Amino acid sequence: MKRPRIDVNLEELDQILDQACQAPLSQPDCHKLKTTLHTLAEILAARRTTEKTRAVVPPPETEPAATPSGDEPPKKAKGHGRAPASSYAGAEKVAVAHPDLKHGDRCPDCWRGNVYVQKQPKPLVRIVGQAPLAATVYELEQLRCNACGQVYVAPEPEGVGPEKFDETASAMIAQLKYGSGIPFQRLEGLEHRLGIPLPATTQWEVVEEGADLIKPARDELIRQAAQGEVVHNDDTGMRVLKLERPPGDQRTGVFTSGVVSVASGRRIAVYFTGRQHAGENAADLLRQRAAELPPPIYMCDALSRNQPKLGPGVQLLLALCLAHGRRQFVDVAGSFPEECRYVLETLGEVYGNDAEARRLSLTAAERLAFHQQHSGPLMDDLNKWFEQQFAERKTEPNSGLGKAITYFQRHWKGLTAFLHIAGAPLDNNICERALKKAVLHRKNALFYRTMHGAEVGDLFMSLIHTCELNAVNSFDYIVELQRHAADLAANPAAWMPWNYREALT
Repeated sequence: MKRPRIDVNLEELDQILDQACQAPLSQPDCHKLKTTLHTLAEILAARRTTEKTRAVVPPPETEPAATPSGDEPPKKAKGHGRAPASSYAGAEKVAVAHPDLKHGDRCPDCWRGNVYVQKQPKPLVRIVGQAPLAATVYELEQLRCNACGQVYVAPEPEGVGPEKFDETASAMIAQLKYGSGIPFQRLEGLEHRLGIPLPATTQWEVVEEGADLIKPARDELIRQAAQGEVVHNDDTGMRVLKLERPPGDQRTGVFTSGVVSVASGRRIAVYFTGRQHAGENAADLLRQRAAELPPPIYMCDALSRNQPKLGPGVQLLLALCLAHGRRQFVDVAGSFPEECRYVLETLGEVYGNDAEARRLSLTAAERLAFHQQHSGPLMDDLNKWFEQQFAERKTEPNSGLGKAITYFQRHWKGLTAFLHIAGAPLDNNICERALKKAVLHRKNALFYRTMHGAEVGDLFMSLIHTCELNAVNSFDYIVELQRHAADLAANPAAWMPWNYREALT
């Protein structure tokens, strides 16, 4: 129950408690004291950081499990917890030869055998700190003739480019700003403390110039995302300070839509910021889909604005996010613990079946048959339980639990798409995670100044997160795109995160 706001102070509470020692509390004083205590309890209560079933509902009352005897030694955790040298994929590799021995020399200890180079060298990892963007000042010697005044300047060292900021500077600023959510002003302050001036306006000019060069890569990502077998979509709020709206536009919201497409085993993430909802952006993307391809599986939540409105003859296989349906029961678990435990544990078994299908590396058709065999009976029993709650008047339809059940029943077909569509995912979590890039930017930078700035942000977020989804170094990728901008413009399909290395050879 939501309690009304009241104004209290410590002196007033002390007076109420003193009066309670002499006479019973009046109704207003009792209400004020109770409201204060409940508010304090809500503030002090530990916030739940997970939606796992064991954290949402209390465990069922069962006999405590037998504790192991003290004679049994505790199990030792596997591994040492440190990252192996092989995980430093971006580190510089330096080969160090033995100063005294070489391949085939006689062993200096026993003098009976020879020493041979091992296939795996002994790794030694050393990590050093440095500024995110480093600067080098080349002091070119100048010589001036004292007779004619002619000045002779030493030539630039080899490898020094003509521009003050090279491709790596643009890529690093983009990584920090759009990949890690560090605002320009914050990076400016950090670089200033390290003795390298890097104004926020200069940072913007550098990334803007880089975005113009690599825009064909993002356009190609959008085109390939439209061909995907499964398309995930969702959006989140965003602020754009200078947004020009069409005449007569009644909308007030601004959104960043995130689309994650699974195409030929690869995952592509693209972002769109503006006045359009997620469904409208998805519709624009799917208009680039080849006509001969079968209908894609479209995964979103049940919000109507997230579903695209396409032209006649265009079909989608709609799948709705099961995690959103589950969350309806998570939100009311405190009031209906037993009922919600049954629902959450049933859905937990369904997720367990999906994890088993991934472990077995089943094909889409095999996974569908597996879910129909193991998850189908679970969902049928859950649907019957929903119906019984209303038919037998165990649950009030207008209660929190009743509304959660109604949500599930209303969207049953989409929530159970994994039982009748091969390849349909259970939830939209992959898109929710992709939107964290936009949420991180909104939390730290607060807004985009203009739509052009939002387009630059969408471009870099799309490239960076697509690289993350495909285990590709996004910094190296963006650097190479800028260095080969002409080749990229001529053939963007050859410069995708998963194949650009082949174009470099």
